[in-house]
Amino acid sequence: MKAARLRSWKLLAIALSGLLIAAPARAIGTADGTPTTLNSQIDGDAEADRQTVSREIERFRSSSISLRQAMAIAEARHAGATTADVSFDGGAGVPVYRVKTLHNDRIWRHTINASTGELVGGEAALPLTELDLDDRSNLAALGAIRHRLADAVRVAEQAASGRAISGGLVRERGRLNFAIVVISGDDLKEVILEPPGARAR
Repeated sequence: MKAARLRSWKLLAIALSGLLIAAPARAIGTADGTPTTLNSQIDGDAEADRQTVSREIERFRSSSISLRQAMAIAEARHAGATTADVSFDGGAGVPVYRVKTLHNDRIWRHTINASTGELVGGEAALPLTELDLDDRSNLAALGAIRHRLADAVRVAEQAASGRAISGGLVRERGRLNFAIVVISGDDLKEVILEPPGARAR
């Protein structure tokens, strides 16, 4: 695989669900059109976000099942399945991993208990035909390459010296990449890996 490209992300730029979405700035305009920042609300929101992210990371660190183990558990449900997307969710109740696997032209959704490794609830399947064209194209490319998301997670964890909390597919400039978010110390780092043979056709 190609060398990993690391980008550090500050905790405040991480959304509560583990997705890497920066919170939008909030401003109001005065009568003459001059923007006035809502400092007190932004400060309060930033502190609340910081506390929520800290709790999420703490719950992740205390879970006994790793992201790679959760992927293996979900993939074992269907022989030949491969993980397309995985993320930790410690937001409410029992911390879980949400894993989407690709098998037989379907996306299977699994919820794995992060403490016990047990499947929570049942499985849900969605035919690929119900996805949009971009998602179908990405999943077709995933099925055609030799490397798997589990390989990318292992490489990302080594490169960033930490534990992966989420991973999935992204397409940049016509190339399918694996995007892995790793907790390293007090930072979140995104590692982008381009698997061989993943170029757009």
